[in-house]
Amino acid sequence: MVILSKQTSFFNGVPLIDLSKPDSKNLIVNACEEFGFFKIINHDVPMEFISKLESEAIKFFSSPLSEKLKAGPADPFGYGNKQIGTNGDFGWVEHILVSTNSEFNYQKFASILGVNPENIRAAVNDYVSAVKKMSCDILEMLAEGLEIHQTDVFSKLLMDENSDSVFRVNHYPPCSEIEGLNDNNNNNNNDLIGFGEHTDPQIISILRSNNTSGLQILLKDGHWISVPPDEHSFFVNVGDSLQVMTNGRFKSVKHRVLANSVKSRLSMIYFGGPPLSEKIAPLASLMEGEDSSLYKEFTWFEYKKSAYKTRLADNRLILFEKIAAS
Repeated sequence: MVILSKQTSFFNGVPLIDLSKPDSKNLIVNACEEFGFFKIINHDVPMEFISKLESEAIKFFSSPLSEKLKAGPADPFGYGNKQIGTNGDFGWVEHILVSTNSEFNYQKFASILGVNPENIRAAVNDYVSAVKKMSCDILEMLAEGLEIHQTDVFSKLLMDENSDSVFRVNHYPPCSEIEGLNDNNNNNNNDLIGFGEHTDPQIISILRSNNTSGLQILLKDGHWISVPPDEHSFFVNVGDSLQVMTNGRFKSVKHRVLANSVKSRLSMIYFGGPPLSEKIAPLASLMEGEDSSLYKEFTWFEYKKSAYKTRLADNRLILFEKIAAS
């Protein structure tokens, strides 16, 4: 078991990393091993980009449902409402999903009163560009902390022009039916869930939300803890692909969002993914030998195709684990 550094700070039980500090790379490694999740401060993403995109998102989500549906259906890109994926998962959420590399048709927004598609495109591009850079910086710090000679071994996958990265904005309207629900309740009633428990299949996820609670992460001991919101900071998730590349040393964190009875919640997530043809396997430098690999090699396309056939709460990686010889 890895012992967290005495210099590690915590934010209500969540590791807090100051990116301006010289020891941050080692603290990030520790957080990825123990939690698969951490909060970062002193980042370089301009608040102007955050505010501009949030303002455009609020304009869109404030529109009548009949108008918003014109930007859908999410196939997978576009507007979606309540339905999460194609396998029967539902939540108290609506969303917009766009690709960060291909030309998403922002003209879908053109017929919605008060929404300018070019303003949304510009806001998304500015925000994603800044968050992508921050993601690559974090991944290079991780490589240094792991003492990997090739420090861009993770970040180059996001920087590749064929990177299969996506950007999602989630909006959770107030749900008056759950008045009085305790945020720490493990109630599994789907009517109370904004977004059901899951891990992210990509390499890394960068989350930013407004000042409304709801996000929870699952600890190693099986307990859910609520993550207090902070609209000025970002939260980082280890994804399934990074868990595989580190041969299980880093853990892809299971997380969920509970609906809020009073306030709406807006979250913006950058999912950093590799090119579809990229082979995902444990790095040789992080294994004691070929026989120590916990996972079979697969391409991101193969894993993505498999992952999106599952339900949210399923263990997607189990199909790609090597079974120890008996």
